[in-house]
Amino acid sequence: MTIKTWRAVACAAALLTATLPAAPALAESNGGTRVMPLGDSITEGTQVPGGYRIGLWQRLSNYRIDFVGSQFNGPSSLGDHDHEGHPGWRIDQIDANIVSWLGNTNPRSVLLHIGTNDVLQNFDLANAPARLSTLVDRITSTAPNADVFVATIIPLSNAGQESAARTFNATIPGMVQSKVNAGKRVHLVDMHSALTTADLIDGVHPTAGGYDKMAATWNTALRSVPGSIGDPTGTARQIVGVPSGRCADVPGATTNNGTQLQLWDCHGGTNQNWTYTSSKQMVVYGNKCLDAYGWGTTNGTPAAIWDCTGGANQQWNVNANGTITSAHSGLCLDASGGGSANGTKLVLWTCNGAANQQWRS
Repeated sequence: MTIKTWRAVACAAALLTATLPAAPALAESNGGTRVMPLGDSITEGTQVPGGYRIGLWQRLSNYRIDFVGSQFNGPSSLGDHDHEGHPGWRIDQIDANIVSWLGNTNPRSVLLHIGTNDVLQNFDLANAPARLSTLVDRITSTAPNADVFVATIIPLSNAGQESAARTFNATIPGMVQSKVNAGKRVHLVDMHSALTTADLIDGVHPTAGGYDKMAATWNTALRSVPGSIGDPTGTARQIVGVPSGRCADVPGATTNNGTQLQLWDCHGGTNQNWTYTSSKQMVVYGNKCLDAYGWGTTNGTPAAIWDCTGGANQQWNVNANGTITSAHSGLCLDASGGGSANGTKLVLWTCNGAANQQWRS
């Protein structure tokens, strides 16, 4: 693609004036592993709406990923449009809002690419590394179970700005290592070397090909950290009650249709391993489905196993808030009576936010 080189002032003005429409009252959640793309216009996808998120989504097609954030944009081919990219924003502006964003979305992984506007605006560059360190600390303290991937910023066409970017980038590996040494789940991503100025459409933002190089780099980083994007779809896993720590269990490892599930100590047996399919079925033994018994839609309906039929009473939504809801009735999978002991029966019940309706894998 032809490269259009803008003067430094034009580049800065473009990022300063770029604005994103107010986020719509939409959030695309598939109950998958929550990943927050976090940063400025390069995360938003200026020049190529959706940016690197398009290629990353495609590369993670065999994982159930839920992009999260207060912003929303990108083409229809992008399966999840949520993100936290803010055109023109500096490190301090992200830092001022990050606690509420994290609280609203509880991401499992954070993809942080920030600092370009600090360079373009020549904003107190001497202290930019300290601001980035503070931001990373804010993320790790607010979301201590999240893996935080901190990228060096991509190249800039203007020679003076590129020099400042390189100086800023040179501080990031040591900062990341200091967090690792402190036991934080922080990871360095060398994004600067993944692109060249030939990959920029306007001297600042990547071309479609440049954004795809970013996607490939994020993909490699995420796959290198176990758990950061969950397991590939089709992987059997346990369904664990949050308050009890016990597993959804088929009593006695029976295969009889209509057997009601219970809580039991997790032991990894086949009667506790469930595969969530693309058809929203929860499958055990390879051929039995979690079933709202008798097509029940009332409180107390047993959660049982049955031959997989494809019926709506065997379809389930695994939600970002930890609940598992029946696609047929909207009721929540519930440990009966708030119980947590071995043998507690699993039923369907009106969703009420109680701990006995919270599950993890």
